Amino acid sequence: MTDQDDGAAFLKCFGQQVKLLRERAGLTRTQLGAQVGYGEDQIASVELGRRIPKPELIDKLDEVLRGDRLLIAMKGEVARARYPAFFRDAAKLEAEAVELQSYDTHVVKGLLQTEEYMRALLAMHRPLLDETLIEQRVAARLARQERLSARPAPLFSFVMEESVLRRPLGGLHVQRGQLEQILLVGQQRNVEIQVMPLAREDNAGVDGGFTLFTRKNGDQIGYLEVQGRGILTSDREEVRGLTARYGIIRAQALTPNESLAFIEKLLGEL
Repeated sequence: MTDQDDGAAFLKCFGQQVKLLRERAGLTRTQLGAQVGYGEDQIASVELGRRIPKPELIDKLDEVLRGDRLLIAMKGEVARARYPAFFRDAAKLEAEAVELQSYDTHVVKGLLQTEEYMRALLAMHRPLLDETLIEQRVAARLARQERLSARPAPLFSFVMEESVLRRPLGGLHVQRGQLEQILLVGQQRNVEIQVMPLAREDNAGVDGGFTLFTRKNGDQIGYLEVQGRGILTSDREEVRGLTARYGIIRAQALTPNESLAFIEKLLGEL
């Protein structure tokens, strides 16, 4: 089973459990949907593994179907199944981190992406992703963005190459919406966005992008991603190197105010 398939297989298994419990309770999909506040089509999508149920829906299904916490016990794995296998551990760290620092060289960070930009990127994937998987990935990325407004507010620092902003991925309309989204998020007090100009003669980030997660206890973990592979490292020397590199990258990039002004200027050129 491939990394792309195992999450889908688990969702189908979960959906089968829901179907068995529903049939045991003698309910149709319409009847079950009415009791949990969802439509028949939505219940069908859950049972067929095409829809990732929200935690509150899982709670309601378990209660109405008298699952004796069977469905609730699967809630954590359902949440993990939203993500490609290589990103699942990183997603957990992202959800728990009190600080996130990210340097991106190819595309806008998922936490900052608009839905249109997400769909454009996922449609470019080779081999092609099926529509169900694309919908699951979009839903997962949108859910991740709730972290930006969490309370207490985590601290976010995003540095991105100028080329990331200039790429018209998905077309100029998508690019414009994405730049507007970055400007909007950049206004939040807990978020700093910086741009690394292409004209810089010295760039400490030439080895590629990476992310640093800081846990509540102060521990830091580095994350590297390339070609559908994710690498987490907690090795002190490696993390110390990434931390030092990120500090230099931030110093070499435009300041947050300069960066937002740069993005506004770029928007005006489109």
